[in-house]
Amino acid sequence: MKKTVLVLAAAALVCSAPLAAFAMDHDTMSMKHGNDSMMMDKSGGMQMGKAAHVAVADGVKASFHFMDIRAKMKAMGMQATNHIMVMFTDAKTGKMLTEGAVKLKVMAPDKSEQVKDLMGMKGGFGADFTLAQKGKYGIMCKFKLADGKVRSVKFWYQVK
Repeated sequence: MKKTVLVLAAAALVCSAPLAAFAMDHDTMSMKHGNDSMMMDKSGGMQMGKAAHVAVADGVKASFHFMDIRAKMKAMGMQATNHIMVMFTDAKTGKMLTEGAVKLKVMAPDKSEQVKDLMGMKGGFGADFTLAQKGKYGIMCKFKLADGKVRSVKFWYQVK
């Protein structure tokens, strides 16, 4: 009798796994652990690893992620090489901050500049940029979140 109960319990557990998978939102999945995060869409894009840069500005933690999209863009006849994503959290509580306006300026090693408004996406803000030259890029981010305060973060990003 105990064997039958165990076998039935195991079978129920095995059969429930596919049902749980169907119940998930497959448009986007995201996981976050400290500075490490990953976001995937159903086309397999937007994979992030450890944040390239993390800074705190006036109580807001900004985590910058650089994703290589060169191959996908080339296949579509486009020249962008990286998708830059910025995620904001309250530095004290860790609560995600997803409402606001974000502008990013990228200064290349040859001093050419790209300035874009980042689009709100699930969990952050992002846009595509071309970082085709090797060397040090100046990254300047200015943002105004739901609290109305204007903040900024600046750092160097190395392309090898």
